[in-house]
Amino acid sequence: MIEKILFEQDVTMRQKCLALLSIAALMVGCGQAGALNPDQLIVVDTHIDLPYRLNRNYENVGQLTEHGDFDYARARRGGLSAAFMSIFVPVEKQSAGLAKDFADHLIDLVESTSSRNADKFEIARSTRDIARIARTNRIALSLGMENGAAIENDLLNVWHFYNRGIRYITLAHGKSNQISDSSYDPNRQWGGLSPFGVKVVQEMNRLGIIVDVSHITDEALLDVLEVSETPVLATHSSARSFTPGFERNLSDELIGKIADNGGVVQVNFGSAFLTQAANEWYLQYYTEETAYRSEHELGQYEPVPEFEEAYRTANPPPYATLDDVLDHIDHIVNLAGIDHVGFGSDFDGVGDSLPIGLKSVADYPALIEGLRERGYGEDDVLKIAGRNTLRVWAAAEEHAKIQRLLALHETDSGWYRGRYK
Repeated sequence: MIEKILFEQDVTMRQKCLALLSIAALMVGCGQAGALNPDQLIVVDTHIDLPYRLNRNYENVGQLTEHGDFDYARARRGGLSAAFMSIFVPVEKQSAGLAKDFADHLIDLVESTSSRNADKFEIARSTRDIARIARTNRIALSLGMENGAAIENDLLNVWHFYNRGIRYITLAHGKSNQISDSSYDPNRQWGGLSPFGVKVVQEMNRLGIIVDVSHITDEALLDVLEVSETPVLATHSSARSFTPGFERNLSDELIGKIADNGGVVQVNFGSAFLTQAANEWYLQYYTEETAYRSEHELGQYEPVPEFEEAYRTANPPPYATLDDVLDHIDHIVNLAGIDHVGFGSDFDGVGDSLPIGLKSVADYPALIEGLRERGYGEDDVLKIAGRNTLRVWAAAEEHAKIQRLLALHETDSGWYRGRYK
């Protein structure tokens, strides 16, 4: 019916485009915001490294597990509504040319986990899915890819991963790749985004994939903000003012620019991201761990329990606290406003470095209560817990719908109809 109205009427191109934009806005307004109970607490965590954990040591997270930070029982106790499963591509897979295959393997693992526990989990591909699943006793598992190296120099792979359910992509990880420089890598080969990286961001915008600016350099983040037509997420980053010199966290200036873009900073719970003392301890630890791996010819992500135990015994690590997490939230709110902060825990990704009082997905209630004790009203709590994140996701969906409608207008070849489903 939409096509009949728009293509058969004798109106100008400008009139058609305005009509398309209006229809898209109506679709999003009715389909997204209206699907949420305005008083319901939706807790969204944008970064949980469960897939990589299960790849290394499989457990059925449909029941209480012995290891890790996430399982269904603890997530229900914690009131978690939706968790972005991190499809993490290690640098070792990137350098070996196995990035895409490994990402597909981890997606397979999440799909298997969900299907085997269909009464507990469901994969969510849209904000409407989140709202629907939140009304049940199940937990929504969304997919975010950590390390755009899996795109492997082929823009068609952006579509491939969108079709598999990926709804954000962290452009780089521990090393620079074909898309962007990494904040952890002294080799800044692109000085920000690469030319291919610009195309990747544009394609992500077109399809409705959120751009994740965690892990990339300051210069690359500024490039993203110039290119992206939709709000961005920093899915698991904290405020650099608490950890001076640690580029992996965000400067006050960049937090402000992300807010100007409409984006959201999702606070990382790892102690190294929260306090200067913990940051310094972990930087020294990783320096010595890297030397140990090199001496014993071990890969970057191979477990080294004997080294870790000996080092921690000799040098006990300082842990952050729940209050430190709240301090980061307060800081971002003071800088950027209540609409630009959320949760990006990095559960199952930061090892034994989680704050005192916030050790697993069972502990979100302590965080929510901490917000209330600091004077945040109920509307503020709803925003921080999940609605800010869902707003960014909905904006990506809206932009993609508009692009689809414009593409339908611009061609009658059927190519777009086949590509967008």
